[in-house]
Amino acid sequence: MITAIINGRVFDGERVLEDTTVVLNGARIAAVGGEPPAGADIVDARGGTLLPGLFDAHVHTSEEALALALRFGITTELEMQGMNTRTRRAHITENDAVADVRSAGFGITPPGGHPSELMPKDFKPAGRRAPDGRGDRPGPHEMPLMPFSTTPEEAVAFIPQLVAAGSDYIKFMVDDGTVEGHPGLPMLDQATLNAGVAEAHRHGMLAIAHTLTVDTTRRAIEAGVDGFAHLFMDQPHTDEIIGLIAASGAFVVPCVVLNASMMGITGSSLTEDPRVGSRLDEAWTNTLNSSYDRYPQGRLEDVLASVKALHDAGADLMAGTDAAPLPLPFLGGVVHGASVHQELQYLVQAGLTPVQALRAATLTPARRFGLEDRGRISEGLRADLLLVDGDPTTTISDTLNLRDVWRRGTRTTLSAS
Repeated sequence: MITAIINGRVFDGERVLEDTTVVLNGARIAAVGGEPPAGADIVDARGGTLLPGLFDAHVHTSEEALALALRFGITTELEMQGMNTRTRRAHITENDAVADVRSAGFGITPPGGHPSELMPKDFKPAGRRAPDGRGDRPGPHEMPLMPFSTTPEEAVAFIPQLVAAGSDYIKFMVDDGTVEGHPGLPMLDQATLNAGVAEAHRHGMLAIAHTLTVDTTRRAIEAGVDGFAHLFMDQPHTDEIIGLIAASGAFVVPCVVLNASMMGITGSSLTEDPRVGSRLDEAWTNTLNSSYDRYPQGRLEDVLASVKALHDAGADLMAGTDAAPLPLPFLGGVVHGASVHQELQYLVQAGLTPVQALRAATLTPARRFGLEDRGRISEGLRADLLLVDGDPTTTISDTLNLRDVWRRGTRTTLSAS
């Protein structure tokens, strides 16, 4: 089917275009600009802005969560620990009612290391249902690979196993639990981290570090990681650490919404917004209204200042949330979909322009993760698109004026009208 989206503003992932007609042919963008083809199904975007479908560059997800993400215009989620590896997600890849996903599988960490401290010992997940009513399916029934490593040799041996098991990139946990309120957790030593990152690179894989402190960030830079799944929050930035990150070329997913939650700041401002609250069920609402609250001594203004310093130094920033796969209040303050929009608002609060913030949720993650078929509005790319009312290139909160989303050209109407 041919669809022509006309009369709207177009942000193509990098800049605002003067050509306002975008033509879709099935799952692909057929043309940008020109006249609508004869017989095309017309979508009048007057008063709105067409964007590439948004990314969440740090999640832990499930079919239910992927469906929620799509209802907020997020068409791709990047899982930083979880089950949705290449060999397990065929049912997701072909389902245009949920966001697409890429996954690290499970991160390399020592036995007893992060994130073991986050889960209550008596926790048993509730049986939430997937959109098709069949429950969240983990894919094939074999257990996922758990790459617990304490030596360089163990880390190196796990890399080809993770690649074979379908990991799209490799995650390294570099965290002694200080920020989470559990100091003294086992942590990868420098030699093990160095060897694991080098082996990931030998296999052509991105190496991504979980770090929450300046010290562990410095260690990950020494190891040569390609990106950070978090921004440090234990102290204000220094010119030295900003310079080291920028010189390394590593990207950063600040997850400001997660850092705020760690400080005890809930997402209640989102649930009070009818554009958000009306789209969440009770369980997700309760999750968003809670917080991690494990590092109350943190200072959000320091995190925002670090974001601005990284941007000014030329580091690539991406929008991410660290949302949990199920609505769990003890992992609260963030939810799939809605919290991406709040993260964009935080990036602007830090000092980025709205256009720069939007690039962090479109062009930049697509480029840095090698997903060249999305993240932009350009001929031949996937028809993953978001239409909103207003102009988020000047008022970032307009991203929540959701009207329609397309995933591989399949349209879902989001507006209440």
